[in-house]
Amino acid sequence: MSIEGEASGLPVGAGEVHAAGTQRRATQNFFMGPNGIRAGWRLLIFLLLMFACLSAEGFTLKHIPGVDAWFKAQDRNVFTPANAIFSESILLFGLLVVTAVMTLIEKRTYADYYLPLSQFLGKRFWQGVPYGFAMLSLLLVLIAAFHGFSLGSVALSGGDALKFGALYGIAFLMVGLFEEFSFRGYMQSTLGPGIGFWPAAIVLSILFGAIHLNNLGEAWFGAAMAGSFGILAAFSLRRTGNIWFPIGMHAAWDWAETFFYSVPDSGILAKGHLFNSTFQGPTWLTGGKVGPEGSVFAFLVLIIGGVGIHFIFPKKLVS
Repeated sequence: MSIEGEASGLPVGAGEVHAAGTQRRATQNFFMGPNGIRAGWRLLIFLLLMFACLSAEGFTLKHIPGVDAWFKAQDRNVFTPANAIFSESILLFGLLVVTAVMTLIEKRTYADYYLPLSQFLGKRFWQGVPYGFAMLSLLLVLIAAFHGFSLGSVALSGGDALKFGALYGIAFLMVGLFEEFSFRGYMQSTLGPGIGFWPAAIVLSILFGAIHLNNLGEAWFGAAMAGSFGILAAFSLRRTGNIWFPIGMHAAWDWAETFFYSVPDSGILAKGHLFNSTFQGPTWLTGGKVGPEGSVFAFLVLIIGGVGIHFIFPKKLVS
């Protein structure tokens, strides 16, 4: 070994040092980029932490007397404010804990994940709320124009309507926060700079749609529409600069669908819905058991929603 070192003109042992240094640099380049830990590894860390956090929450709740029994006793075919808020609280708490850890690892803020906390329930959110409600309303108007939807009679008294409306408002705000912050927030802000905004948005929207297949009563067309909604949400992020508009849009769409218009959401009809509405007609029109998201008009409404966002927010704010 010393003969080789002398023949190469390097001091004895320098070859080993040089090789070790090269190997360290190669390893560092594999894990580290010019902006710190590479995006793929950060995304993997995020997903592993989410799995660990949700598993820890589940383990803890199973050992709290009465909680696990109450949750298991809930009928998964019946959607109620209580089980919705309970489930979403678990998911949202885990997400916030994990992203708080990621801010320390990455030295970033929630604003870097497209969720500026200073704008909590601010202007952009309240712009998104009527937008989401209007899109779902338009979808049902189109179905009704072909005699596929009837609003029916009022199902709740004034006091119950206010109570259930408020509770479902809280539940779907949590749904919007969890799903948009997960997919269009942390994961989009992490993956986008590495592979490009739209490639990341497409990949994450496909994943978003595929996850919806786990919902009871969901079908492939409904899941495809959920993925298409993800593209619309990403487009609104790109135009508004953060995810507060898509959070409001998402929450209002779900609230209007589940509570206000009282139609099935992934095959589930909510307890405490406002109207005794009905669907009639072929599945291509009404969406069948999936609900209006399974209608052929859903894709048209999402396109119209995208055109509206293009004109309302013409300036690109996220690259």
